[in-house]
Amino acid sequence: MVLFVLAYLGGVLTIVSPCILPVLPFVFARADRPFVTSGLPILIGMAVTFAVVATLAAVAGGWAVEANQYGRDAAIVLLAVFGLALLFPALADRLAKPFVAFGARLSETADHSTTAGGATVVPSLLLGVATGFLWAPCAGPVLGLILTGAALQGASVQTSLLLLTFAAGAATSLGLALVVGGKVFAAMKRSLGAGEWIRRGLGVAVLVGVAAIAMGLDTGFLTRVSTASTAALEQGLLDRFKPAPPANSQAAPSVVDGGPGMMMGGPAMTGGPAAMAGGPAMMMKGKPAEQSGDLPVEGALPPLAGVTEWLNSPALTPEGLKGKVVLIDFWTYSCINCLRAIPYVRAWADKYKDAGLVVIGVHAPEFAFEKSTRNVRAAVADLKINYPVAIDNDYAIWRAFNNQYWPAHYFIDTEGRIRHHHFGEGDYEESEHTIQRLLAEAGKADVSVDLVAVNASGAEAAPDMGNVGSPETYVGYERAENFTSPGGLVEDTRHVYAAAPRLNEWALSGDWTVGKEDAMLNEPGGRIVYRFHARDLHLVLGLGPDGKPVRFRVSVDGAVPGDSHGTDVDAEGQGLVTGQRLYQLIRQSGKIADHTFEIHFLDPGVQAYAFTFG
Repeated sequence: MVLFVLAYLGGVLTIVSPCILPVLPFVFARADRPFVTSGLPILIGMAVTFAVVATLAAVAGGWAVEANQYGRDAAIVLLAVFGLALLFPALADRLAKPFVAFGARLSETADHSTTAGGATVVPSLLLGVATGFLWAPCAGPVLGLILTGAALQGASVQTSLLLLTFAAGAATSLGLALVVGGKVFAAMKRSLGAGEWIRRGLGVAVLVGVAAIAMGLDTGFLTRVSTASTAALEQGLLDRFKPAPPANSQAAPSVVDGGPGMMMGGPAMTGGPAAMAGGPAMMMKGKPAEQSGDLPVEGALPPLAGVTEWLNSPALTPEGLKGKVVLIDFWTYSCINCLRAIPYVRAWADKYKDAGLVVIGVHAPEFAFEKSTRNVRAAVADLKINYPVAIDNDYAIWRAFNNQYWPAHYFIDTEGRIRHHHFGEGDYEESEHTIQRLLAEAGKADVSVDLVAVNASGAEAAPDMGNVGSPETYVGYERAENFTSPGGLVEDTRHVYAAAPRLNEWALSGDWTVGKEDAMLNEPGGRIVYRFHARDLHLVLGLGPDGKPVRFRVSVDGAVPGDSHGTDVDAEGQGLVTGQRLYQLIRQSGKIADHTFEIHFLDPGVQAYAFTFG
């Protein structure tokens, strides 16, 4: 119930958000009509359409995004014709084509129906539907929480109702404004006798709104220049009430009892599907639980169904795993925290397989490129992973566990019961002792109590957390923070940037197109600059559609890295992007201080996703 209240309040607050500006002319163009037969149907059509479109965008595949784009295009045409009809009524009467004539006469139909005493709501409702296709509210914390929950948990009645509640909140504030606006317009008509000019002025406003939406200003410029942003107000509500994300109403309860209070572990990434609407993944640090007495039963191993593909093994099931101790490792191959945990998981799989341990890696992607089975196969080979890997592109196993972390380890006994879990990297001794205890419970008396010795290198090496002073940083505009190039990020459009960052700030230089997940370089010579404080610096990079390798050079404080180079560059700072993965670019020795990192790309086509540090 708390989340529904927050969703409604978040919708109400959109009235002061800049992203509402382009749709205001569509709503106020009929402010002089009766509210019940004109204004109210517009708001209902807008709210319902937004809820349906947003639900599909959050939980469906690419077909839904494409279908929504067609809907937006049709809505832009319809509302443009509506604006022309307001501006040039005589021209609207001469339009011959049925579709254009229908759109042009939407306003006139309501006029005729009202004057005839037989009011109809159909034209206004259609205008509301068109407006719902075009309305793109600024994704504040409340809407972000709803969309993230939808992406994590899948389609559900609760998700749709929350989105409808959010839209209803927006419709409420717009309705109040519409009632007040109608009275103002009526007074102006009576006092000034300027009804026709007001009508034409509204027609111009509608056309301006259509042009703004067609140019992407509703989700780009207006979002960035807002001085009346609702984010702080919404975040304050969330911080005060601390609601849980919406869960799938048809799903079983979490397999791990205790909820967030039981989450423990080292640094971890939180999140879910690659859409990740509503906020960036975070670096979290918790305290491991003390193991004293018997390990509790936290739940049952859920079905391992819905997997895209199994690697290194045929499909596995809970029934087939009975009698085995099982370790489930949720990971994704560009996640630095996962990469640093894998040497231990790999060592446990090798050491305890003959004693009855089965390790299953569940690869749940963060970025879209991690859904490529070819990329995952290559990563599994590069990382020398020989245990079974389930490619969980649809997050079926992720949702079955109600998981929220990369990496996440779940320890299952021979009876199929979850007995322990650990979120994040670190606390490896505790995890290995858990494996040994579960094997001992199963009657394996000859299991060695010694711990594995891991000597990891490159990106898999343990971090120097005491010197990590820079946060994980995303390059795509959906989760970008601390970006300092003048003018800010320009969404989905080519733009030439300049760079001059301060500590923990970053900037682009050159001709880039910044998308939701990544930034793509359009011309040679582009750079990314980051002022950081850490021993290690990593950057997730990929290639554009042509797949051609991209040469690059890195520098630290304007000089070649020398002995501080990472495993993917040489001492002169030279490297080559050959595929979509995490690249270790800097590994410093000695005292750690603030430094300015720069990567200079000699070829176009590179895609940059996220910085991580260690």
